[in-house]
Amino acid sequence: MSAQSWPFASSSVAQFRDAYRLEHARTRKVLHALPEEHSEFRPHERSNHARQLGWTFVLEEAMILKALRNQQVLGSGFPPAPDSWSTILEMFDAQHEDIARELQVLKGTPANTVKFFTGPKQTADYPAMDFLWFMLFDQIHHRGQLSVYVRMTGGKVPAIYGPSADEPWF
Repeated sequence: MSAQSWPFASSSVAQFRDAYRLEHARTRKVLHALPEEHSEFRPHERSNHARQLGWTFVLEEAMILKALRNQQVLGSGFPPAPDSWSTILEMFDAQHEDIARELQVLKGTPANTVKFFTGPKQTADYPAMDFLWFMLFDQIHHRGQLSVYVRMTGGKVPAIYGPSADEPWF
């Protein structure tokens, strides 16, 4: 997207909707760049394996959806990741469609709050819009982690915010 065509949104919901659309597409490229046969890769014994890291995106998307629907975000635990990398990719894509629909019909900034972690064994209420941004930024953080996994497993790292060695722009 060129600087002239950047979508300057008129509301906080529209800003989030535009950012979410762009960042989701980037995250999807990185998820699909990980060779499926390396979904159990982990760069260090204290690191999550790639499959668990991919599952984090699905769980965060589920929390975004719950926040948009004014549902409780915490309380259902951290379900185990599916055994299949392709299942994780399918679930990530399916939830994106649900979130995109919810964002499209959202009129105005959500008035609800979301109870979520603020520290070890501590929770507090976040305004829903702040929570949505928090989840999106956390996905961006984990996407950076996953891009390193892609490189270490021999996958081709896609361009994210600029060219990569595997996806040059020139």
